[in-house]
Amino acid sequence: MKPYLQEQLAGVTDMAIGVPIVREYLQARILEGLQQAGAFLCLAFHGGTSLRFLYNIPRYSEDLDFALEVRSDQFDFHQYLSTIQRSLSAENYTVEVRAQKEQPVVHKAFIRFRGLLYELGLSPYPDQVVAIKLEIDTNPPLYAISETTLLRRHVDLHLRHHDRASLLAGKLQAILNRTYVKGRDWYDLWWYLKQPDWPLPNFAYLNSGLRQAGTLLPELSEENWKGILRERTQALNWSVAFADVEPFIIDIDNQPEFNKERLLQLLHEDKF
Repeated sequence: MKPYLQEQLAGVTDMAIGVPIVREYLQARILEGLQQAGAFLCLAFHGGTSLRFLYNIPRYSEDLDFALEVRSDQFDFHQYLSTIQRSLSAENYTVEVRAQKEQPVVHKAFIRFRGLLYELGLSPYPDQVVAIKLEIDTNPPLYAISETTLLRRHVDLHLRHHDRASLLAGKLQAILNRTYVKGRDWYDLWWYLKQPDWPLPNFAYLNSGLRQAGTLLPELSEENWKGILRERTQALNWSVAFADVEPFIIDIDNQPEFNKERLLQLLHEDKF
């Protein structure tokens, strides 16, 4: 499907514009490979890229994140990687799979495409690599709820993923558990809060994740979760957060409300 990808890039020569398009296409093809390998019988898609694919959040994302939702001998990380490499190599992509030394809980791998940006006219360097990271949590917090969705994004996908309440809870876990500022988390929170019909977070899953990480916070509930987030937002170094997420925001000029003041305002509203 290289001709299809070339069509998506028609007239694009700027790497800053072209690379996110290429990365998102490759993410779709990797999801397709996982689907072919039967991975979604036991894995649930979550994280920032799931928001992009499922709900078209207006920012690009880099990694593919999954949780092992069904514990069975059907889970085979190396088979998944082999299927992805085999299917894309058959289309003359130069694909390198680099699985990190296996960890007891989180399995990680990089799917690397060498020379593709050069072939597409986006890079002057024949050996430049674009890489997609896969990460699978084999011991995720309890009580996430999953569902399946059929969609078309470059290819036909049938994805098992966390439901909306669990996706929001997962983002809150990331914000409250991290020891550093990741602006993409705060952008996603701003986006969640602006959605008119988004449900409350899955508090059972949220609190399970906080306990698993050893976070010293009270039990979060419908009554206190926004107050705790307001405190974190007040203390946030916005310039650091914005610098992290800015390269990923699509058409930032049309998203003027993404700022600290608006985020605090949303956290004071009674939408939820």
